[in-house]
Amino acid sequence: MKRLAELKETGRKAFVAYIMAGDGGLERLGERVKYLQEAGVTAIEIGIPFSDPVADGPIIEAAGNRALKEGVTLEKVLDEIASWTFDVTVPLFIMTYLNPVIQFGIERFVKACKNAGVSGMIIPDLPYEHCQLVQGFARKEGIVLIQLVTLTTTEQRMKAILQESEGFVYAVTVTGITGARDELALEVRDFMKRVRSQSPVPVYAGFGISKTEHVDMLRSDVDGFIVGSAIVKAFHDNKIEDIVPLIDAVTAPSSV
Repeated sequence: MKRLAELKETGRKAFVAYIMAGDGGLERLGERVKYLQEAGVTAIEIGIPFSDPVADGPIIEAAGNRALKEGVTLEKVLDEIASWTFDVTVPLFIMTYLNPVIQFGIERFVKACKNAGVSGMIIPDLPYEHCQLVQGFARKEGIVLIQLVTLTTTEQRMKAILQESEGFVYAVTVTGITGARDELALEVRDFMKRVRSQSPVPVYAGFGISKTEHVDMLRSDVDGFIVGSAIVKAFHDNKIEDIVPLIDAVTAPSSV
């Protein structure tokens, strides 16, 4: 996570790209990772398809359903990543739900992530109060467990979550599910400022980030952005080049 910390120190913004593993076939995952890292993203979040996603909006849920129909599983995704022979030059994060992790075996899951070269994991339905289910195994392997905070997180709970944060904090910009949005609520800026003022690690805004206007609105209040639905849709529509201006808008040096 040194790279993420260094970016924050220099004032450059991070761009974390989310993709759904197995959407369009698991064999395409590697080429998509290569495309994104060559396009200049900071890190890549690899989603695992799940039958009952609680945080996914319609675009990501549909991608997950397509991947499930291809027979994609958590184990197959980790095996696929471990088999790559090309250089992965950006940190990889696995985004999955708790049920597949428990079915796979928590310790076995963490070791498989380590074997695949995964830097961190995001488990949105793992409550902070129960994070030790995974965190002990993860820390032993040098893998970070990313914490999430939302607009409805209480101040006391947020302080406790931020004290445990590693890698970066996933700051959710909306009350609801993922998905591209036309506008972000103005209260989001105050929320991001509050999180960032207390966080020992970089703070990245996620959910609903799909336009350069969103980036411009929050640029001074966060350390980076997580973009999912817009990227998943662009890959599905074979228009991934349309995302490059958004990547550039985030990662270009500030003119301020």
